Amino acid sequence: MKKLTNIGQLVTCNSDTNNIETLSNVEMLIENDRIVSIAPSVGNGDETIDCQHKLVTPGFVDPHTHPVFFDGRDEEYSLRLSGATYEEIAEKGGGIRSSISGVQNASENELMKRVIKRMNRFLHLGTTTIEAKSGYGLDTESELKSLRVLDRVNKEHPIDIVPTFLGAHAFPPEFADNHDGYVDLLCDEMITAVAEQGIAKYCDVFCENGYFTVEQSRRILETAKKHGLIPRLHADEFEDSGAAELAAEVGAVSADHLMAVSDAGITALKDGNVTATLLPGTTFYLGKQSYAPANKLTEAGIPIALATDFNPGSSHLQSMPFMISLACLYLGMSVEEAFKAATWQSAVTLGMEHEVGSIEVGKKADLVIWDLARLIEIPYFSSDVPMISVMKTGNLLNL
Repeated sequence: MKKLTNIGQLVTCNSDTNNIETLSNVEMLIENDRIVSIAPSVGNGDETIDCQHKLVTPGFVDPHTHPVFFDGRDEEYSLRLSGATYEEIAEKGGGIRSSISGVQNASENELMKRVIKRMNRFLHLGTTTIEAKSGYGLDTESELKSLRVLDRVNKEHPIDIVPTFLGAHAFPPEFADNHDGYVDLLCDEMITAVAEQGIAKYCDVFCENGYFTVEQSRRILETAKKHGLIPRLHADEFEDSGAAELAAEVGAVSADHLMAVSDAGITALKDGNVTATLLPGTTFYLGKQSYAPANKLTEAGIPIALATDFNPGSSHLQSMPFMISLACLYLGMSVEEAFKAATWQSAVTLGMEHEVGSIEVGKKADLVIWDLARLIEIPYFSSDVPMISVMKTGNLLNL
């Protein structure tokens, strides 16, 4: 058993009260991958880890990432610096579609090597669980390959990966003039194949003007539900398209982005008990000014999760501490609200709140030991937050 001593402050969400709590001068006992005791004194352990009177928190849970791509899209970054918008780049064949050939032409092992490097980076930044989407293959075999890569990495790498099928990410070039034909392919072939493969837990759709309409998204998600996949939704990122209302209608666990969500959409999310997953890194990375209305969502009683939206184009960011900083600066969230959104509530959106997202007896020992004293210092340091150690399922990782 491992014993953590000299914990200065232990900060976590309490799953019973749903509030952030701070414990001082406690010890922790870990057996195998589980926390078995948290108390002022927990007895002896086989191995003692000195936390140096510093801050200890749960590992971060990132509930929205796109890590299965081959090459980056730094040329698009240059275009945006020259004044081109994300939408303009996409209209000229850039954006999501520009990543298709890399995934389609790469072998499974080649993709795995790249994904493993990205998972190493997540752990280095204190993220111990992620949701990860397919969505850069956009044909049946390439989407299945992407999900196989996620499954293999999940089995071989310390990080926990929750896989999502995102075949409805964009329309591939061969369906540029036949959008309904691609929706037919998704509903008649791809979703069936994904369900039979048995890797993906969720099905996501990019419901947005210029991408999948509300009607198309509804058909895809209802088909996915019939095949046992749980709906998630990219919703109202650039314009109010009615996607938030659709998320509530189809029983989605999460509606993500929401920078342009309407009052009617907010009411629907509340009535449908849908979590709002906010991605401030995307707004920041695209150089936009309109962040999601976190205060309005909170006032409506809608739970909020935070995620990086890590992807090669619109948010090449993997740091959850930086998301907390952005949430405090631009979403108007308190440090405690942002921290809860990056740990506990993110775990809830993935159905993993009984395993991860908080430091409680019986849960996985996924921890960050910070070279900090208090929670406020995480957003204060912003992009270069000092850590002593990251622990995943009871094992200390080399940073």
